Amino acid sequence: MVAKLVAILIVGVLAGALPWPVLAQNYSCNAGLCCSQFGFCGTGVRYCGDGCQAGPCYSPPSGGGDGGCISVADVVTEDFFDGIINQVDASCAGKNFYTRRAFLDALNSYPEFGQGGYANDSKREIAAFFAHATHETGCFCYIEEIDGPSKNYCVEDTRYPCVPGKGYYGRGPLQITRNYNYGPAGESIGFNGLNNPEIVANDPVISFKTAFWFWMKTVHDIVNRGFSATIHAINGSECNGGNRDAVNARVEYYKDYCNQLGVFPGDNLPC
Repeated sequence: MVAKLVAILIVGVLAGALPWPVLAQNYSCNAGLCCSQFGFCGTGVRYCGDGCQAGPCYSPPSGGGDGGCISVADVVTEDFFDGIINQVDASCAGKNFYTRRAFLDALNSYPEFGQGGYANDSKREIAAFFAHATHETGCFCYIEEIDGPSKNYCVEDTRYPCVPGKGYYGRGPLQITRNYNYGPAGESIGFNGLNNPEIVANDPVISFKTAFWFWMKTVHDIVNRGFSATIHAINGSECNGGNRDAVNARVEYYKDYCNQLGVFPGDNLPC
């Protein structure tokens, strides 16, 4: 019995000497420390990232599963949006075309964007959207694909056949391309995508709506798989060695925007 008590005391002494995280008392940590989702105090992603309950969390505590009902408008501030578009010259076609106001007006038609999961999940989706839009448009410089009119993006499609003389090259924040995208996007948004694809480069709200339409149809449901999955959805040809520089550029934009929004970018970044 005595030997057993001595052994317990030795284990207790050793455990006290090990550098374990400090257990928070009623979610109270010393100044500058975060209370992790498991109730321990510390710093860094492990404590201040997803599930952080108190302290200088990367994202304000969501109160334990609020469904991620954040305000996208509060996240995409004027400073955040201008920080992207102000990197381009005044000569860029998109300089006075893409605006935060047009983004928010288009967003009204897609209320599920940036929602679902926790607040951090929503911020990662917003960061991913703008990372791809930044790469596709050169920081919102381009409205239309460079040399787009010289490229043939007409694909045989019985439901959405090409209209002679019309070009279905990249336009808008995510550079919507091909007749089989212009057609259904127009049906959903309310414009004639096959006969009037040019409107995507002439109306900034419709332009953003086409980006949201494509995103919600193709990307929204896979954001939680990591940023790499969104690259596959946007331009899978860049993966598997197709264009490593483009992949790296998208990842760097994403990491930058996650940092600006105060959220950990997660795993599985490059494809």
